[in-house]
Amino acid sequence: MGSIVKPTVLCLHHITSSPHKSYPNKTLPVIRASSSSCEEHTNGRRKFLSIVLMGSVALGLQVTPTALAENWGTRSFLREHFFEPGLSPEDAAARIKQTAEGLHSIREMLETTSWRYVIFYIRLKSAYLNQDLKNVMTIMPENKKASYVEKANELVDNMAEFDYYVRTPKIYESYVYYEKTLKSLDDIVALLA
Repeated sequence: MGSIVKPTVLCLHHITSSPHKSYPNKTLPVIRASSSSCEEHTNGRRKFLSIVLMGSVALGLQVTPTALAENWGTRSFLREHFFEPGLSPEDAAARIKQTAEGLHSIREMLETTSWRYVIFYIRLKSAYLNQDLKNVMTIMPENKKASYVEKANELVDNMAEFDYYVRTPKIYESYVYYEKTLKSLDDIVALLA
């Protein structure tokens, strides 16, 4: 047993006691282009990109015609979300009225159980409704404000339940909360008139 331990100790002693050789630090040469055409190409890209971005910003800041502004369908989500973030209270009231008309028209999608389209439409319109309901509250008279808040809260709750039952999908409950949502929305439109 002694003969096995001694060579191991000697090998370890030999490994730990060997001097470290130091190698000089070698740096790699920097590779550069032979001409400055690469830099000119990059500058050209930057100029082109800045022109495109400035043009898109300029187009986004232009006033849209009223016919386009009145079209609040699902395809105008990007335009409304990014280029029209804050509507005036009167425009918000108009969008609430158009949302009511739009929700009346999705009955056919519910009857054909097109759940994916109904879910997309509900979520899109509920996001706008939350913003528009808060915005319209600023122009409500004081005597109607309490009933408006009550109906708005009822509408938001009904929309959330409607969204839940469409996602599950439970057909009867979806119809029940669809009708409740329509009633709440019609009450709010009546308050706005």
